[in-house]
Amino acid sequence: MVKRNYSIDVVLHALSDPTRRQVIERLSMGPASVSELASPFSMAMPSFMQHLDILESSQLIYTEKVGRVRICYINQNPFAVMENWLQVQKSQWERRLNQLDSFLLKTQGKT
Repeated sequence: MVKRNYSIDVVLHALSDPTRRQVIERLSMGPASVSELASPFSMAMPSFMQHLDILESSQLIYTEKVGRVRICYINQNPFAVMENWLQVQKSQWERRLNQLDSFLLKTQGKT
């Protein structure tokens, strides 16, 4: 069903498109059929399916066929990986900015 390795590059690429971000926002409220997800967009179904394929291949969503209807679900695991990566980046930048702030304060004191 859901694989366990999540590539940050693949996830960021998948989220770089506004249509795909809107699909993710909708799925954050709960599962939806492909036709429900496609209804707000003025594009042909094959074009919309390409967006879903990208989201599914990036593991941000997974689908399940229930009778004749394909239901889409959000997969929260890649978001947790992204959140951890962003937290590391934030911590590194905060540390660097604090070092710069200390350096500037020391430099101002010497003049």
